[in-house]
Amino acid sequence: MTIKVSVVIPVYNPGPYIEDCIASLLRQSLPQDAYEVVFVNDGSTDGTPARLDALAAEHPNIRVIHQENSGWAGKPRNVGIEASTGEFVMFVDNDDWLSDEALERMYAYGVEHAADVVVGKMAGRGRPVPRELFRTNRPRATVKNAPLIDSLTPHKMFRRAFLEQHGLRFPEGRRRLEDHVFVTEAYLTAGSVAVLSDYVCYHHVRRDDAANAGFQQLDPVGYFRNLREALDVVAKYTEPGPLRDKLHRRWFRNEMIERMRGRRLLAMPDGYRQQMFQEMHKVVVEYFGPGVLAGMAPMQQIVGALITADSYRDVEECARWEKTIGAHAELTGLTWQDGALEVEFTAGMLAGKKPVQLHGAVGEELVRLPAGLDGSDTFAQLGVRPDARVDASKAEVVVRERSTAAEFYQPVEFSRERVQGAGQDDVRMVLRAKATVSPETAAGGEPLTRGVWDVVVRVHLAGWTKDVRLGSARSEAAAQGCRAAVVGEPARLVLPYWTTPHGNLSLDIGRTTGGLTGQFGELDRRDLCVLPEPLLLEARLPVWQAAATVPAVLHLTEQSGSRRTVRVAATLAATDDPGRSLLRAERPEQPLTGGNWGMAVSLGEGDERPTRLPFVLTVAAGTGALTIRAVPERPAKKHAPFARRFAPRFVRRMVRKVRGQAAGSH
Repeated sequence: MTIKVSVVIPVYNPGPYIEDCIASLLRQSLPQDAYEVVFVNDGSTDGTPARLDALAAEHPNIRVIHQENSGWAGKPRNVGIEASTGEFVMFVDNDDWLSDEALERMYAYGVEHAADVVVGKMAGRGRPVPRELFRTNRPRATVKNAPLIDSLTPHKMFRRAFLEQHGLRFPEGRRRLEDHVFVTEAYLTAGSVAVLSDYVCYHHVRRDDAANAGFQQLDPVGYFRNLREALDVVAKYTEPGPLRDKLHRRWFRNEMIERMRGRRLLAMPDGYRQQMFQEMHKVVVEYFGPGVLAGMAPMQQIVGALITADSYRDVEECARWEKTIGAHAELTGLTWQDGALEVEFTAGMLAGKKPVQLHGAVGEELVRLPAGLDGSDTFAQLGVRPDARVDASKAEVVVRERSTAAEFYQPVEFSRERVQGAGQDDVRMVLRAKATVSPETAAGGEPLTRGVWDVVVRVHLAGWTKDVRLGSARSEAAAQGCRAAVVGEPARLVLPYWTTPHGNLSLDIGRTTGGLTGQFGELDRRDLCVLPEPLLLEARLPVWQAAATVPAVLHLTEQSGSRRTVRVAATLAATDDPGRSLLRAERPEQPLTGGNWGMAVSLGEGDERPTRLPFVLTVAAGTGALTIRAVPERPAKKHAPFARRFAPRFVRRMVRKVRGQAAGSH
């Protein structure tokens, strides 16, 4: 079979972090004879070379090339391009990994749309990834009609004939931003770029030891010298004007302005951040016209103007103020409706513990800047008004899968409300919003996969974008609306629950947590009753369901003796109460022996962890009469508070004692 995709992986001392990458490549849904994997070992000194050689011996579609260390990833990627035979070349880093269908989906999407470059949706685990670019599929993307320039990492699929036609290769040697140079030229010469956003293809991972190449401290002089090379590529393919300004804006914003804001700036040593600032200022003066700054968000304009004017102390002062800025949100409503979770909330921005203050006429509100910045001569000299406007403020909702950080935007409606406080200067902006999270379509039109999905509010105001979890501040109505649901076809159990200890809203798909036990703890004796044959019992459970009836299972476990478990067929039926469903269980074929039987239920497909009901079914010996009684709560252990308070101290004493004995033995 013709090789469809060649996957090129530069490798240098990844240690165990390469295992996720290897496993993901072996799991690909594309047939193994349709893709090849080319590992280019760039002089690794750990056990990786032997690991890769053994892997290649087992898998005919895997090859390993060994070379002396070149200092960075550019040369091994180029060697991989030369060695590849596939129609497309896909670049993967040795500490990242691919989703199971990534190669198959990206290849098919690229062929369908005759693309020279295919950009698959990314999820960042401890690493930033583009957001706006992956909001929707973009089969015919360009730097003019899409925010392509936001994604300059090499983790994409390139048509090999296209690379050869334009002689595209990575800059080599010990340097930075070689991917910016390569990808920017690819975007500006490609006949077509296709962005696949409805499936997470690439997982960009920050290692636990933070030893990824991109996290090593950069040399400001060398870094911004390399950045100039990417800007030179833009100059080569564009004319001065709006398009060039739009592309330049990406580097001014991401590589300069954002490094000079809030905690990110203040975390740097003082001398180092001043050096960074001076190198940025040089690039701005050399390359960027006034149109670059004018197209940015308000707070970015303010910081960018200060960089342009060489006003480092003002940048520091602004950073100290921005360090206090954060989003807040209050959950005001939570209900199931037509198989979707309706989430209502209010949101805004805080400066410290107080709402961000506004000033100006109604409809023209501006953020009140710190004293000294609001009337700075710098802005007037550059023709920039220090107007942190709020008329473009908005609230968005994303669901984020906890283990992979894959996230998807959800439909949301919002309104802006100007709230006048007690004082004349006490004016703030409140966003009131309602989002719809449908478990069957929330993942880019596809069902949410098994796992825990956190609900996140993304607040945009005056050029700030801040994420905040939803639920720790909630109304009583929202608390009462936190109910499990059985949705979809086949029916699946979806469990909204409050996290511990923060009390934020998350969705458990496929029962990966035990949170349903807490909801069933609200049941009382009146919610269960014994039924005449052929039925066994019915129970009113705090579960919402989409279909009229769905299958369920009642698990009866003998409390003594053999402790065997009997599975009893059951159904879950909708009731007039939207927060309750009626479970009806049949009688088992074999009579239950006398004694007490614990009860648990499974709801929907894939519910492999039955949830215990706080009741037991008692079968009278001889007569077989059935009764239900509540399981009494276990009394708290008398010495539990004492143990919680003093156990850590005891453990510390024991550790010191053992260490002392060990030291004495030497």
